[in-house]
Amino acid sequence: MSVTINADERIRHPGLRQRVVSAEAAAAHIRDGMVVGMSGFTRAGEAKAVPMALAERAKTEPLKITLMTGASLGNDLDKTLAEAHVLSRRIPFQSDPALRRAINAGEVMFIDQHLSETVEQLRTRQIPAVDVAVIEAVAITETGGIVPTTSVGNSASFAILAEKVIVEINLNQPAGLEGLHDIYIPTYRPNRMPIPVVTPESRIGLPFIPIPPEKIAAIVVTEKLDSSSTILDPDADTRAIAGHLSEFLLHEVAQGRLDHTLQPLQAGIGTIANAVLHGFLDTPFHGLKMYSEVLQDSTFDLIDSGKMTFASGSSITLSAEKYRQVLPRLAEYKPKLILRPQEISNHPEVVRRLGLICINTALEFDIYGNVNSTHVMGTNMMNGIGGSGDFARNAYLSVFVTKSVAKHGHVSSVVPMVSHVDHTEHDVDILVTEIGLADLRGLAPRERAAVIIANCVHPQYRDALQDYYQRAVQRGGHTPHVLEEALSWHIRLRETGRMD
Repeated sequence: MSVTINADERIRHPGLRQRVVSAEAAAAHIRDGMVVGMSGFTRAGEAKAVPMALAERAKTEPLKITLMTGASLGNDLDKTLAEAHVLSRRIPFQSDPALRRAINAGEVMFIDQHLSETVEQLRTRQIPAVDVAVIEAVAITETGGIVPTTSVGNSASFAILAEKVIVEINLNQPAGLEGLHDIYIPTYRPNRMPIPVVTPESRIGLPFIPIPPEKIAAIVVTEKLDSSSTILDPDADTRAIAGHLSEFLLHEVAQGRLDHTLQPLQAGIGTIANAVLHGFLDTPFHGLKMYSEVLQDSTFDLIDSGKMTFASGSSITLSAEKYRQVLPRLAEYKPKLILRPQEISNHPEVVRRLGLICINTALEFDIYGNVNSTHVMGTNMMNGIGGSGDFARNAYLSVFVTKSVAKHGHVSSVVPMVSHVDHTEHDVDILVTEIGLADLRGLAPRERAAVIIANCVHPQYRDALQDYYQRAVQRGGHTPHVLEEALSWHIRLRETGRMD
């Protein structure tokens, strides 16, 4: 079957078929100084051809844009755009080393936002409006509705709010994705109606993004696949972290605060969070449900095992091998999955209502429970806060996990004072490393410090932290510190390359 026939089948609105153009022609709608909203969330469902055409065009003419997405992009698009100097501003999340270098050098202005907030600010014109939206789709409906691919992210609001929309129809995204999405846009404040998600399974919207067909300025036919995730298999440390968390949750069951179905789960993206979820395979927990941002390998492992019955997210981001397993079985998985806009998957109202157990990753935390998720040495941006703040502050249980040391033991992940605070002690319930688990609920700062040092710190650093804390206590205070030494571990790392 030819590409043209496939494209016509995917573009079901006959009047839009004549708007199929090259990526270069579509990209011509984007001009210097514009704000561009692109699909894409954690390397899934990003527009793939038009960004490359922009990077190529920037070689011969001045071209700077503000780029908004859902989260990180795949296929090295952030790298390509950064190296082509196309980006003047980037919102709200990224994970590419080349773009990270440009951000930390001050060449790209990066606005690190809670992932639920970007479109709220767009909707109320608190930030500049989107001029052009570029959305990857599996199909366009008879009425001009856009059917997203493997992510929703901010795509719906970008398309609804933009002056023009460019659609990339990806013929290698399975047609079976249609029907997986639930597109719901909150009403305007101050008279907003409650968001009626009352279980992870709640369907409250449409299976496509509803826009007038005349807004679609161009359609590009593509075939490039999503990038696969780069998560690593569980190792001894991540298995230990999972074991400590499972033991804690079993204790919660024994105390009558939970049952074996737990509360709906949320987990951040990445190797450690994925490994922790994977650890649920070896527990007596069952009938699990997920209400999260990203559905990753462990989600499908839990569904395949029968441990998980339903999963709601905003994107599907899998390893290469898991993609090969999941996509051919999409019809089997669809009754157990839903993809939502990220302002719904991450909405504080819904997170609080459902009572989620939220598992996110820390770069470092301190002896009082403050968590740094974003900045190395308090200065250099890594990826961004993502959705962790949306979930942590509103969770039934807010859990942060990390290995106790990094750089072959030369860096401690538990420090006297974090060099940057993303999640204050008020939003952190449980801290877990491979060493152990600290339950901070109901504890005052001095009590939290004792529990964290005893349970989470690598033995190599425990005596030093205990010494710091004891000398801080002698100075007094509700949250004792030796201020002239509070960041001394980071200073030593900067000067010598190690904290030990």
